[in-house]
Formats: sequence, structure tokens, C-alpha cells
Amino acid sequence: MKEAEIRRLLAANLLCVFTIVLTAVVPAFFWDGFTILGTHLAWLCICSVCVSTLNIILHLVLKPNLTPKRSSFAHKISRFLKCCIYFFMSCILFHAIIVLYGAPLIESVTETFLFAVLLSTFTTLQCLCMLGPNIQAWIRVFSKNGAMSIWESSLQITTICSILGAWFGAFPIPLDWDRPWQV
Repeated sequence: MKEAEIRRLLAANLLCVFTIVLTAVVPAFFWDGFTILGTHLAWLCICSVCVSTLNIILHLVLKPNLTPKRSSFAHKISRFLKCCIYFFMSCILFHAIIVLYGAPLIESVTETFLFAVLLSTFTTLQCLCMLGPNIQAWIRVFSKNGAMSIWESSLQITTICSILGAWFGAFPIPLDWDRPWQV
């Protein structure tokens, strides 16, 4: 059973990596002048939408969490709305943190917010797909040795590495967005 879960997790992660690579390559065939650096805002949007869609589809297909299911339509709608609100709040929180780390507050709002959306897609959306809007489950998973399954361990690693990767990628330079090589 554990080997089958590891294979499913590996396949899911490889599909996510493949999706990111495709978002960098495929739009160039349909859009003249598309490059990751030249049209970075469009790429951020494309990457966020594709990774979000893939995460939601993988969650629906693989069903990695084994929580008891309620079949009430009202419960599902309520859960979906809570997840949407949590995702939006995480985008706002990441945006505020990025601004506090030095990104311009007004001049490059679009770039900064799209980066916050991308970071939320790699962190919060996966948590929402796996754990739902249950804050107690989030605290349990992200506390020391709180992961109870291989999916939750992967969630811990992916979320923490995404946040650390964003920080390590930005800490040596100020987030000025006004220099071409920083954009």
C-alpha cells in the first residue's frame, strides 16, 4: 500500500513539474514574442492557472485525504467558499510580506501581486486541496512531526521549500522591479 502511495505521489509531483515546464514552452507556439522574461506577467498568470487547475484535478482524481465525506450540497458549497476566501487571504498576506521585504508598494503592484498569487498557488492551494479549510489540520501538519501520511509529508516539504525558495531567490537583491534584470 505504501509503495502504491509513493508512486501516486511521485506521479502527481512529476505532473506538476511537467506543467510548469509546459507553461514556459507551449505559449511560445501560440503567442508571437512570448518569453518568460519578456512577458513575465502573462507567464505568471498562465503558470498560476495551469498549476491550480492541475492541483485541483489531481486532488479530485487521486483523493489523497481520507477524511470522512459529507454529501450535503450546502456543506460542499460552504467548504468551497471558505477555500476561496482562504486563498484570497493568503494572496493578500504574501503580497504584504513581499512589500515588507522591499517590493515597491504602489509602482509595481501587478508584478508583486502576481508573484504573491504564484506563491499562494504553490503553498496555500495545495494545503486547501489536501486539508481543506480546517485550521486545526493545518496546525497539526505543520507542527513538528505532525504529518500522518506520505501526502501530508509531501505537503510539508513542498510548502516549506516554496517559501524558502522564494525567500532565497529574493534576499540577495531588493525587490525593486524597476531594473530590467530584476523584473
